[in-house]
Order: sequence, then C-alpha cells, then structure tokens
Amino acid sequence: MSTTTTTTPSASAAPSEIKLFQKWSFKEIKAEDLGLKRYLNLTPMVAPHSMGRHEHQRFRKANVNIVERLINNLMRPGKNSGKKAKCTSIVEQAFEIINLRTGKNPIEVLVHAVENSAPCEDTTRISYGGVVYHLSVDVAPQRRIDLAVRHITAGARAASVNTPKSIEECLADELIFASNKDIKSAGVAKKHEIERVAQSSR
Repeated sequence: MSTTTTTTPSASAAPSEIKLFQKWSFKEIKAEDLGLKRYLNLTPMVAPHSMGRHEHQRFRKANVNIVERLINNLMRPGKNSGKKAKCTSIVEQAFEIINLRTGKNPIEVLVHAVENSAPCEDTTRISYGGVVYHLSVDVAPQRRIDLAVRHITAGARAASVNTPKSIEECLADELIFASNKDIKSAGVAKKHEIERVAQSSR
C-alpha cells in the first residue's frame, strides 16, 4: 500500500518586494533635504495611480507618490491633457533611458532632481502707501516640490518641441541634468533665477 504525502507552502514565506513598474525598488531611497523629507512621498507601489483620492482635501497631495506627481504634471493642458496612461508610459520609458545611461535607480535620480530644483527663496508683492514692493520670503516645503516638478516637466516639454528627440528622451535628460545640478536643466536654471531675484529683494 503506497502513501502519498502532500507538502503545503510555508505560511512564513516572505512576500515579494513591491517595485515600481515591477522593475525598480523603493528600498534605501531617502530624501537628503530635511525640509522636503516629510513631503517627498516614496510609498512603494507598482502602478503610480491613486485615482485622485487626494483631490478634494487640502495638502493631501503630500500623500501622493512623487512619481505620480511627476506624471500628473505632464498632463498639463495641451497635447497630453487628461491622458494618464500615456503620461505613465512616457515616464516609464524615460526611467528606462535613465537606467541605461546612468546605471542608477531612476527613482533615486528623480528624488535628487526634485531636491536640486526646489527653490528655497521667492518674492512676494506687498503694497505700502500705494507703492508695490517686492520682498524676499522663504518658500514652504510643499510649494518647493510643486515648483520643482512643474519646472522639470515644463522644461522637458519645451525641449521636445521642433526637435527629433522624443519627450521620453527630453524628460530623461532633464532629470539626469537636474540630479547632477547641471545648469542645462530647466529646473535648476529656474531655481537659480528665482533665488537671484529673491536675493536682490532682501
């Protein structure tokens, strides 16, 4: 009489790691800028799509993954307006290019690019006695990230106009330049311009 034994999988088996697009890990990626650390969301996820859960609550965008915020900023009014799937594909291909060119994790490159493109000072207008003055002010961490991502995506879109380079290549170039603090980056150049004007208004 033969007996058959069945093996059951171990209940203590470790779950598989969550990777962006099933390719890149969020492990050991941290923001070096202490001011931005709380607002740079690096929650592991496969598909960066929160279904707009943050939309109707103030400051909830701080809970949105930084990769998704990059995708959302690519959906500016115009050619890619409202095309979330297309913009997600653009970012994924740009990340592939970054990985091939630098050999680094593209999420890490994105985090450094945002940190290096975030202005610390800006100017505000105040009226005193009918005269308008420009005064230098510190920028809130949430707005610093907003401006950095906005300038990075705007620079990538502008660089792809009337050139043979695709938007994916332009976005990859912009992120690589910004992560290296290269003045060729539109985000870094805009940061220097804003801080220069703010410094003269102190």
